[in-house]
Amino acid sequence: MQPAYDAGFDGFAAPEVRGDPVRRQQWAVEQLHFAAKASANLGLTAHATFSGALAWPYLYLYSWPPRPPGLIEEAFDELARRWRPILDAFDAAGVDVGYEIHPGEDLHDGVSYEMFLERVNNHPRACLLYDPSHFMLQQLDYLAYIDHYHERIKIFHVKDAEFNPTGKQGVYGGFQSWINRAGRFRSLGDGQVDFKAIFSKMAQYDFPGWAVLEWECCIKHPEDGAREGATFIAEHIIRVADRAFDDFAAGGVDVAANRKMLGLG
Repeated sequence: MQPAYDAGFDGFAAPEVRGDPVRRQQWAVEQLHFAAKASANLGLTAHATFSGALAWPYLYLYSWPPRPPGLIEEAFDELARRWRPILDAFDAAGVDVGYEIHPGEDLHDGVSYEMFLERVNNHPRACLLYDPSHFMLQQLDYLAYIDHYHERIKIFHVKDAEFNPTGKQGVYGGFQSWINRAGRFRSLGDGQVDFKAIFSKMAQYDFPGWAVLEWECCIKHPEDGAREGATFIAEHIIRVADRAFDDFAAGGVDVAANRKMLGLG
């Protein structure tokens, strides 16, 4: 693990490996292998995870002081080296790995995902969890993202967010609490994410997975968020048409009629 994260993430690990970064990392890899088997046993086709971060702490949200040449390349080379056997294990289990593209992780936008994907030779299991709220906070085009990566999106977190910059604060948030940041998570329908457009994109590309409510609102009570969110999702799911709207007859191709209309006899 990147040293900057050592203390902060120690509490997530099993008690017997805390305080021992080497054993903790081995334990984490083992848990992912268990997750591949468990997903297969449960009949699941995709598993949600984070990529982890070697390079992110050196970014500190901005490239200052200047990074030494080759630092980011080395970080992504190592990230790919660690993930390749895990991806192979998920492949053997028939399960996709859905990386949640997330600030704080090395895979935090489309470009960083492509850097990783190239290094794992476009591994078929190196897929994506789509969560537009994180893209709203980064000011990334979350609709165009679907156009770029729809074939790799296997999991969908339905979470809302808003971004209201001021003369004092922008994307980085000024080290403020969630409720005082320019960018903050909201309950479904209370933020600025265009879910009508998102669900239309998902229907356009025939997304086969679940639309999963994720709630992290800084204002609303979670029970209200869950109740309203479930209804919100149900009202936005689009049943894909089984034929074109102007195919009134739905009679298939009539070669003879087509040739006659073209004057071909």
